[in-house]
Amino acid sequence: MVRREMFWLWAPLLVIVEVTAHYTPQWAAHIEGGPEVARRIVEGHGFTLLAEIFPDTYHLVHSRVVKRSASPSRYLNDRLTSDKQVVWARQLRIKRRVKRDLLTRRELGLSAEHVLLNDPKWPQMWYLNRGAGLDMSVEGAWKEGVTGKGIVVTILDDGLEKDHPDLMENYDPMASYDVNGHDDNPMPRYDMIDSNRHGTRCAGEVAAVANNSLCSLGIAYHASVGGVRMLDGDVTDAVEARSLSLNPQHIDIYSASWGPDDDGKTVDGPGELATRAFINGVNKGRGGKGSIFVWASGNGGRDHDNCNCDGYTNSIWTLSISSATENGLVPWYSEACSSTLATTYSSGSTGEKQIVTTDLHHQCTTSHTGTSASAPLAAGICALALEANTDLTWRDMQHIVVATAKPANLKSTDWVTNGVGRNVSHSFGYGLMDAAAMVRLARSWVTVPTQQKCEVSAPHVDKAIPAKSQVLLQLMVKECPGVRYLEHVQAKITLMTQRRGDIEIHLTSPAGTKTMLLAKRPHDVSRTGFRNWPFMSVHTWGENPIGMWSLEIHNEARFLAQLSEWNLIFYGTETAPGAAPDAVDSKPGAVPDVGAGAHFGGDNALDAPSGGGKWRDVTQRTGMTSENVDLPSRDNLSSGCAKPSDACLECFDGWSLSNGQCVKNDDVLGMKMALECPPGEYRTGEECAKCHYTCKKCSGPNDYECTQCYPDAVVYSTTGENFCFPKSLLPSVNYTVWLRRVYLGLLLNLLFLVSAGIVVYVRERGCRLKNPKTMPKVLESIHYKLAADNSDSDN
Repeated sequence: MVRREMFWLWAPLLVIVEVTAHYTPQWAAHIEGGPEVARRIVEGHGFTLLAEIFPDTYHLVHSRVVKRSASPSRYLNDRLTSDKQVVWARQLRIKRRVKRDLLTRRELGLSAEHVLLNDPKWPQMWYLNRGAGLDMSVEGAWKEGVTGKGIVVTILDDGLEKDHPDLMENYDPMASYDVNGHDDNPMPRYDMIDSNRHGTRCAGEVAAVANNSLCSLGIAYHASVGGVRMLDGDVTDAVEARSLSLNPQHIDIYSASWGPDDDGKTVDGPGELATRAFINGVNKGRGGKGSIFVWASGNGGRDHDNCNCDGYTNSIWTLSISSATENGLVPWYSEACSSTLATTYSSGSTGEKQIVTTDLHHQCTTSHTGTSASAPLAAGICALALEANTDLTWRDMQHIVVATAKPANLKSTDWVTNGVGRNVSHSFGYGLMDAAAMVRLARSWVTVPTQQKCEVSAPHVDKAIPAKSQVLLQLMVKECPGVRYLEHVQAKITLMTQRRGDIEIHLTSPAGTKTMLLAKRPHDVSRTGFRNWPFMSVHTWGENPIGMWSLEIHNEARFLAQLSEWNLIFYGTETAPGAAPDAVDSKPGAVPDVGAGAHFGGDNALDAPSGGGKWRDVTQRTGMTSENVDLPSRDNLSSGCAKPSDACLECFDGWSLSNGQCVKNDDVLGMKMALECPPGEYRTGEECAKCHYTCKKCSGPNDYECTQCYPDAVVYSTTGENFCFPKSLLPSVNYTVWLRRVYLGLLLNLLFLVSAGIVVYVRERGCRLKNPKTMPKVLESIHYKLAADNSDSDN
């Protein structure tokens, strides 16, 4: 009883320590002169050099600094940077990173000694062997003769049981390291609940050995697999950077099933060093072809999280993978966002099957779950495609995934067709990965042209977004040098708000593809907003960036929000990327009406786009939207559309593109002259903004700036302000006004009476003083008063 009371006494203090303990005894430092010079310098200041992260950038530790501290050790940092060869030094802070599986209890699988048949769990690997288009076509890839041989995959996680009998034949020590323990042994730390089983499970999905009478087999069962132990300790920017940059000339694919908290209120991403590791990886890894980073999209679905708030999945350098249940449904844990590229199968709700793989203690499990299971499956499929064509670059791999992913049998209500005819969803990306199709396409793939980038900034904004309203901002892209075929699009936004979770953001391309960059997150009560956060979308893949882009921001909070600035960053190519002629022969079908449980057939493969026609600059149209402008139908535009698809892609001379359709320039100019904002909006500069919800038409965003009301209300004017009052409440309003007027009248009458009384009194007093009959009496009274005063003074 005493111990329990002591626990509750100390518990708040423990929480405080946990929340405020951010700084570690580790440093990152840039020191010129080479490793030996750096070692001599840091040891002279009491540090130990752990490793070289990048050339002249080192990971250090100081033994006399406490493991976790609420404040930085400024004295040691200043002392280190005082050396003239130390360019900069920074004490590292802890970054909270969570594994993206769902279970916390220990599950006892079947041990190898209880298994009698060759790969006994193969019949339970439904996601690989169901057939009939209900799996990921891995058997078809194996029939093509590829099994991952010669490809190296590493699992960035909590360790790898390298002596597991179903893994040791494919274990690669050159793809392994213990960043937490600073040695070459990635073996996990064992505890009573097997909390460090995650990496071993992920590794088995990729490269468990086939036909050895043990457990399961990996998708790339002849690939080499390694593990990096980096989550079983304090995760810092340096720990992530060292893991992401491990042996990049040997490792082909890095698989990560972790990230910031999926709690629906965190916005976090890679730090400076980890970002540099990504950039070095895609530019220099694999002999310049680029390291391939596969990432789990996140398990925050129950908390309404959005993976665009995760800077790892929201990155152009990662191949972000979501999950689907065995029935093709969106799992309860899945996060929907515009950066998700594709999907693999994983676990679902109670009763739905899960993933089979290796487990700790040389065991096997049939219960691997979450997007943690999806990312390694995707890494294994990428390994098959990479064996088919080892010259694939990191961008080639993303293109192949987009072109071959299958929307068929995946049920979601948000499937749309983008401007080039590909089906895409926020929940599933471009669909389920197809291993056989990827292998076939990889063999004939022509390396994509060099990646180009252009950035278009919006004019100075500082746009107020009133409570319970929205704003529409348009940005004309007249030129984008080097980018004609889009890959990734980033909308970099700076926005201040009192409650970040009440903000919703949409982006619409010139071809009419509308993307949700951010959905509402009910748990996010942060007041920090977003500062240059790069919301990324892959939904406009293959479209041309030229034309009018629209950014729509909804503010559902009870407080004002402020958009400070925004710009668009386009990544893509000047010429059409694609495979050799006749490599792909299938096209997507027509888009069905999307209802509950809707899904698509076919895949996302397209013929390589032709180069016919020229894009025309779109004339800017103030406030123009598809709702308030009567655009001609597509049937009447056959002569104006140079490249028709589900939406027009290019227009001939004399025509302009807007929202996926071509309009004659003369018609555009005529419509511009007569353009008005739609009901519920008002003109503000060259934009239309939302009126207060009570106003049908207005002159501003406030409730007292209404100029026209909806039928159930009337305009009520008072003191120069115009409100919309419901007709049902108007009698009460009129009575209140009448009563106010009565009170005002009574008050004026009272003032008049008081004033009149004062006047009468003053006049009466004056008349008494001037009357001859009363004057002697007055003088006598004064004389008597003066005599009395003198008598008193003599006494």
